[in-house]
Amino acid sequence: MSSILRSRRLDDERTPVWRPDDLESPSRSRPNNDHQQPCTGFVLVLTIFAAVGGFLFGYDTGVVSGAMLLLRRRFALTPLWQELVVTATVGAAAFAALLSGLVGIADILGRRMVILVSAAVFAGGSVLLASSGNREMLLLGRVVVGLGIGMASVTVPVYIAESSPPTLRGRLVTVNTLFITGGQFCASVVDGAFSNITDGWRYMLGLAVIPAVIQFIGFLFLPESPRWLAKHGRLEDARLVLTNIIGSDTASGVSQSASSDTELDEPPLGLVEMEMQSIQASLDTEKAESHSKVLSEMLRHMPTRRALILGCSFQIIQQFCGINTVMYYSATIIQMAGVRDNSRAIWIAAGVAFTNFLGSIIGVWLVERVGRRVLTLTSLIGTLFGLMVLGGAFLFAALTSPPVSFSTPLAAAPCSQYKICDPCMQDPVCGFCYSLNVSMVVLGSCDPAKVDGSEGAISGRCSNGTENNFYYWAYNYCPTPYAWLAVLGMVMYLLAFAPGMGTMPWTVNAEIYPLWARGTGNSASATVNWLSNVVVSLTFLHLAEYLKYFGVFFLYLGLSFLGFIFLALTLPETRGRSLEEVQQLFSTSLYSCTRKQEGSNSEGSQVAYSHLPGVDWDTL
Repeated sequence: MSSILRSRRLDDERTPVWRPDDLESPSRSRPNNDHQQPCTGFVLVLTIFAAVGGFLFGYDTGVVSGAMLLLRRRFALTPLWQELVVTATVGAAAFAALLSGLVGIADILGRRMVILVSAAVFAGGSVLLASSGNREMLLLGRVVVGLGIGMASVTVPVYIAESSPPTLRGRLVTVNTLFITGGQFCASVVDGAFSNITDGWRYMLGLAVIPAVIQFIGFLFLPESPRWLAKHGRLEDARLVLTNIIGSDTASGVSQSASSDTELDEPPLGLVEMEMQSIQASLDTEKAESHSKVLSEMLRHMPTRRALILGCSFQIIQQFCGINTVMYYSATIIQMAGVRDNSRAIWIAAGVAFTNFLGSIIGVWLVERVGRRVLTLTSLIGTLFGLMVLGGAFLFAALTSPPVSFSTPLAAAPCSQYKICDPCMQDPVCGFCYSLNVSMVVLGSCDPAKVDGSEGAISGRCSNGTENNFYYWAYNYCPTPYAWLAVLGMVMYLLAFAPGMGTMPWTVNAEIYPLWARGTGNSASATVNWLSNVVVSLTFLHLAEYLKYFGVFFLYLGLSFLGFIFLALTLPETRGRSLEEVQQLFSTSLYSCTRKQEGSNSEGSQVAYSHLPGVDWDTL
C-alpha cells in the first residue's frame, strides 16, 4: 500500500487533521510491505557508525557501576557524592537534550554535524575523567560526558530512522539500543579487568575516548540524512543518498509483486522517486503552515500533541521501571545481596550486563516480526515478574537479617542501638562485623565505619580491613543466603526489559512525529527520559533508607504496572509504515487495538481507535 498523504482543513478547525479517508489511491504505488527491502552495505555502515553514540551512552552507564566501588574508596565519596557522580552525567544529558530541542540544533546544523560535535565532547570528557585528581574534577568530567551523551541520544535515533528503508527502520533504530547494551556489557568487562589494578578506575573511565574518536572519524565521511537534505532544498543530494540507501538493484523500479496488484496508467516509479515524493508531500504540508514555534505548534496540532504525549510518557515509563537503578548500581546491588568481594561483584555485574545485551539482540530480531506494540507489552509483563523476584529477594534477606549478638566496647551511637544487620547496613556511618561458623553468621556487631566505610571499622575486631583470618567486614550489605535470588531477579528483569522496554521508546519516538516536528519531538521525549533518569537515580539510595530495598523495587513494580495499562490503551503499531504514513495514526481517538485498519496490507498494522465511555479523548 502506498499513498500520498494530503491534509485537509476541517470547517470547524484551524489546524490540519489527518483522516483515514484522506489516503488517496494514486497510480503510483509503494511496494507491498510484506516484501522487505534488502539492507545495503551503505545502510549497514551508516547505522553502525551512528549507533556508536548508543555504545558511548551504554559504556558510561555500565562503567560507573564498577568504577563506583573504586571511586568511593579513592575519593572517600559519601552516599550524596555517589549520587551526584552518577546523576551529574544524567542531568547534563537532560540539559543538552532540552537545549537541542529549544534551539533546534539538529534541525539547523543537521543530524550529522550534531553527532560529530557530541563525539568530540564525549572524548574530551573521557580525558578529563581519566586525569581527575579530586572529586570536583571528577564531577566536572561527568558533566562534560553527559553533554555529549545528551546530544547523541536525541540525534542518533532520528538520523538512523530518516536514513532507513521503511521495512527495515524498526530493526535499524533498535540497533542503536543494541549498541547501548553492548556498551554496558563491554564496560562491565573493562571494570572486571581493571578492578584489581592500582587506579584502575582511570582506565575504566578513560578508555571511552577510543569509540568516540572512531565515531568522529567515521562521520567525517558519512552523508546527512535525506529528509534533512530535502527540507533544506538540497533535493539532488537527498536523491543521491536515497539511491545509496535503497540500493541500485531496487532503486530503478518497484517489485513485480507490488506492481501486479495495481493497474497503472503510466510506468511505475522507482523506489527512490516514491520516497522523494513522500518526503516532498510532507514538506509541502509543512510549508502550508507556520511552524516558527515548533513546540507550541505541536501542542496546538491534535495529532502531534497525541504523539508527543505518547512519546514522553513512553520514556517516563521506561525509567520508572527502574532500569538505570539496576544498571548504575548493579555491582552495589549485588554487594547488598551479600557478595563480599569487590572484584567478584563486578564480574557478576558483567554477567548480568551480558544478559541485557542478549535481550537487546532478541529485540532486534523480533521488532519487525511481532511489531512494536506486542514486543513492548510482552516485555513489560516479564519486567513485572523480574521486579517481583528482586523485591522478594531483598524482602527475604531483610526478614532473615543476622542479629547483633556481640557488643563492641566503646561503640558509639547510632551504631550501638541497632539489633540486627539490616538497619545497621543502611546507616552510612555504620558497618557489620561478623564471623562465620561454616555458613552461619555468628558474633555479629554493628560498629562505626571509617570515612571510607569499605576500609573497615574505626576500632575493634574489623578495624584492619574488610576481611581477616576470623572476621568479615560488611559495609553496604548484609550476609544472606538469598544473594542468588537477587542475581536471578536481575537476570530475569534485564532479559525481559531489554528486548521491548529497552529499545521501543527510542524506536517509536523516532517514527511518530512529522518531519517539521521530528527534531523537537525527539528532543522533548529524550529530555523527559533524562529527567526521569535523574529522579530515579538520585532517589534510589535515599528511598532505600525509608522504604528498604525491597520497598523500592516493589514501588517500581507498581509504577510499571500503571505504565502497562497506559501503553495497552495508547500505543499503536507502526511496523512497515513510512514515516509520513505513521502521522495518520494519531489523527483519531484513543488507540484500542480492536480490529485491523481498513485497507491495511500488513499483519503488523493492526490499528484502530475507539472512545472510552465518559472520556472526551478528542481534546487530548
